Amino acid sequence: MLTTERMRLRHLRSADLDLLDELNHDPDVMRYIDWQPPSREALAAEIAELLAVSENHPGHGRFIAEDHNGVFLGWFGLILLADGPSAPSLGYRLRPAHWGRGLASEGGRALVDHAFNSLGAERVTADTMFVNAASRRVMEKCGLRYRRTFHQRFDNPLPGTEHGEVWYEVTRDEWARSDPRDG
Repeated sequence: MLTTERMRLRHLRSADLDLLDELNHDPDVMRYIDWQPPSREALAAEIAELLAVSENHPGHGRFIAEDHNGVFLGWFGLILLADGPSAPSLGYRLRPAHWGRGLASEGGRALVDHAFNSLGAERVTADTMFVNAASRRVMEKCGLRYRRTFHQRFDNPLPGTEHGEVWYEVTRDEWARSDPRDG
């Protein structure tokens, strides 16, 4: 478990199914995500897969964010991509009631720090739609820097897809030189 000033980030559990299902069905949360919420059965299978990844790669995977009273805020993740544990991808989703308070940046910085100082990552990446200005700002506050814009083809593109996706990254050396108060 990781602890920040205002939250705890604990590992995902099977019992979190209802919390994730609710978050996945919130249209404000899903506004910039080209993805249909899975059925409860598919979500349960996804959780089982995420738990297996966490077991095989301790410290990676999905983290449930709760305030210090145990109230569910959302989730954060260090997701393994093609480059494996040396370059996890940062992800996050918060309930809209908790937006605009710096919680995404606070949790994200904690996971970036965890990736470098506990897991030995060489870089941390993240991506979002170009038009998702709030998420881009979170990435910047987490120490990640814009690297490139790229375009993907979607069967049912979301509004703003024509502007592309943006890729952010921070290397171990950049993180070591940064001031944690910059976020």
